[in-house]
Amino acid sequence: MVIYGGVEVFEEVLRRLKEFEPECEEVSEEGFEDELWSHFNRLPLRYALDVNIERAQEVLMHKKLLHMAHDPKTRPAFEARLIQLQPSVDENGVDSTSRYTRLKDAQISIHPGRQSTHPPPAFGLSSNLEFAIEDSKSDLQGGNGAMSANPSRPLHEITISTSDKPKLLCKLTSLLSEIGLNIQEAHAFSTSDGYSLDVFVVNGWPYEETEKLRNVLAMEIPRVEEIPWSQDSQPLSSKELEKKKFQEIVPLSVSVADVWEIDVKLLKFEYRICGGSYGDLYKGTFCTQDVAIKALKDEYLNENVQREFAQEVYIMRKVRHKNVVQFIGACTRPPNLCIVTEFMAGGSVYDFLHNQRGHFDVPTILKIGIHVSKGMNYLHENNIIHRDLKSANLLMDENGIVKVSDFGVARVQNKSGVMTAETGTYRWMAPEVIEHRPYNHKADVFSFGIVLWELLTWKLPYANLTPLQAAIGVVQKGLRPPIPKHTHPDIVRLLEQCWQQDPSLRPEFSEIIKILLNLSNMVNIISIQIFLCISRNPHSTLNKNDTSHPAIEKRSKVRVRGVYIDPFSNELVDLDGV
Repeated sequence: MVIYGGVEVFEEVLRRLKEFEPECEEVSEEGFEDELWSHFNRLPLRYALDVNIERAQEVLMHKKLLHMAHDPKTRPAFEARLIQLQPSVDENGVDSTSRYTRLKDAQISIHPGRQSTHPPPAFGLSSNLEFAIEDSKSDLQGGNGAMSANPSRPLHEITISTSDKPKLLCKLTSLLSEIGLNIQEAHAFSTSDGYSLDVFVVNGWPYEETEKLRNVLAMEIPRVEEIPWSQDSQPLSSKELEKKKFQEIVPLSVSVADVWEIDVKLLKFEYRICGGSYGDLYKGTFCTQDVAIKALKDEYLNENVQREFAQEVYIMRKVRHKNVVQFIGACTRPPNLCIVTEFMAGGSVYDFLHNQRGHFDVPTILKIGIHVSKGMNYLHENNIIHRDLKSANLLMDENGIVKVSDFGVARVQNKSGVMTAETGTYRWMAPEVIEHRPYNHKADVFSFGIVLWELLTWKLPYANLTPLQAAIGVVQKGLRPPIPKHTHPDIVRLLEQCWQQDPSLRPEFSEIIKILLNLSNMVNIISIQIFLCISRNPHSTLNKNDTSHPAIEKRSKVRVRGVYIDPFSNELVDLDGV
């Protein structure tokens, strides 16, 4: 095995292309080496680490598509081809394929002595491709358990390049789904100069009809450029936007609007906290009060963005709860559209866990879970679905109170109780939302389960997968984050209930609050008894009859109602699982 870095991948691809120089005229052209280096340099390092260097010709195809994407006349550019999925195996029959390793002298056929009918995919196998291979094997397995001569069926690989834009992946996955394709694997890359390269491995199309698939894609893919995510969202000039009244989008009485309408001249922008697809978040002041200011970017001020902005204001002005970020006001006169809320000095839970590398003890985890559940329960009682519940949208104040924020994609649930259209963030998204199926408020419960797991483990959900790969695993294989071995059974049960594939089996937030409150009360009793125990003897236990248990011999733990807690790590543990 040879492990490659970014530079090594470039050099190996260049070497392999020069071996085929008679077939590749482009390779012999002057300046080709610089162009190839520029191609790798404009894409993220992940591209070099993921690309299948045994298929160096595919790099030329990616380079060509990105070049075509520059010209509006040939944008979006795409290619569709048949591929064969076959895992690399060693002499022991163990899969040895990795995204970060390549066989230096591997042949196009991964199995020695056996030629593939079709080439392998352009990128190395990930867990989702392995899922597909397992499905193929089960489909082809005979009654005696022996595999047929062909270990995997052909699939299609579709590569698309266009100008990068917000929600592009949502549009592409939705479009492929409408055609009838099932995404088995996806690799999404954005270049440093504003273009995208998205590669999908799909099934659902007869492999003998590849040319027909290309014709269908040729008709459908241009819709990505022509049809925005929502209708009537073509960019408008500032003068045109001035003519559009905010009340035309979400009707509001003038008397009500005047209460929370803020003159942008009264806002003082101090510094930028973070940025998003359509706007930036700033720390600022309003009449000497510290505030957070969410300001929309001028270049994205189209009717669709204005409608979503109006929807967020409409929702925020009607909610008031101690676990929901407090709305202060808004500037609703284009082009200066912004929402002003209370400033949360503690930042987001996501930033604390993943950027500051912090962690919470058990009592704090339960407290955060209760705060979030109360805020979400209030929203659901008012028929509001958040649709993007994740740790980045949970903010902490200086007193440790956690509040739900960012209602940019929130919606008031309609009378039927179901909603459609995909929204949210893939790592936290419910399967029914990913699949563009009708959904209701239980989609937020699924997302809460992912957040709770995140709090317990301090890890990013599906960290070894891209967001789109994680979404595919969640939908097609019931993929869920692994629950730590010694997690208390009540927490395990709650996580599994929140993650149910069937939304009707997920609990309401009112039920979640009761479960977490019971656990929190239990931990509070334990904490008091730990304090008394340690003050007398730091190595003693409250129940001396249990000192023979291996868990007690290994670490001094206190037992209350069948639950043990490590006094030094605050770890809530199921004794029977230790």
